[in-house]
Amino acid sequence: MSIVTLIGSGQMASALTFPLYENGHEVRLVGSPLDDAIIDRLRKDDYHENLRRTLHSGIKYYKITEVEEALKDADLAVCGVSSFGVDWFADNMLPILPESIPLLSVTKGMLDGEDGTLTTYPEYWEKKLAEESKLKIYAIGGPCTARDLADHDQSFVGFCGRDMQELRRIRSYFETDYYFISLTEDVVGLESAVALKNGYALGTALAIGIAEKLGDDGVSHNNSQSALFQQSVKEMYHLLEIIGGGTKNIMFAAGDLNVTVAAGRSRTVGLLLGKGYTIEEATEALKGETLEAVVIATRTARAVKAMAERGKLDIKDFPLLMHVDSLLNEGAKLNIPWKAFQREM
Repeated sequence: MSIVTLIGSGQMASALTFPLYENGHEVRLVGSPLDDAIIDRLRKDDYHENLRRTLHSGIKYYKITEVEEALKDADLAVCGVSSFGVDWFADNMLPILPESIPLLSVTKGMLDGEDGTLTTYPEYWEKKLAEESKLKIYAIGGPCTARDLADHDQSFVGFCGRDMQELRRIRSYFETDYYFISLTEDVVGLESAVALKNGYALGTALAIGIAEKLGDDGVSHNNSQSALFQQSVKEMYHLLEIIGGGTKNIMFAAGDLNVTVAAGRSRTVGLLLGKGYTIEEATEALKGETLEAVVIATRTARAVKAMAERGKLDIKDFPLLMHVDSLLNEGAKLNIPWKAFQREM
């Protein structure tokens, strides 16, 4: 039996306790500074108020003030914070993590530089480490919603990192008859692919909002949603090529795009914009929700514009992303550029 400490008791980190506990490991779940109420309830009856599922009895719960106790003798640490906690994790958790154990992150997203550089969170954290640090960072990506994982729905994801032997060991902690894991040393490819899908899920979900607004009896509008899905995959694939990620990872981007459009906050933002809401109205309607799709779409569009200025790409190859950006940041009216999707190949 190994000891696994998960820092951040968000939905996905908490869902990961299911395969870990069922594989016989000691599981320690640590709440972030914002999670005290979640931990209090879990200690009472194992019920997770946000995940809306009861976790296994026997999991050990800690508040952030107890994190060093939770890390004692651990064999693996898991970062379970949202993308808004990336800097907090870098500043407060990386310095206290034992360098003798690997860190596995579930946090999806990227940061953009002024020159258009897109940096995945594992790469960002590696740059924040002390020069002599031996801490190794790995990450999870792929189509998996937390509640479906907690319900033991068959899920297929990827783990990435620069040491295949260590990846195999980490996989052994999690792999079950419902949680399947491919491994890759292409950190940029996998993490970029699954980060990009959040912004494009928003763009694909525009068709769902348009359909709901029209309310046409008997008209499914599957064609328009599929067209936006298709264009999203095309633009994500092209971006992977440009930033140096292996394009085989498009499978994880497409799978994650599909599951995110089916349910979740990224879908809801796109749906509301498709119904004619402004981004301000959509944000108000979703007050209290973490809108990662808005952040990653904005960062990606900003990076694409910067790369276009440097001549690294043609901005005309990203009409859906540019329209999403105009809806989010320029007060534009919904007007999907269907004709701009056409190509002669």
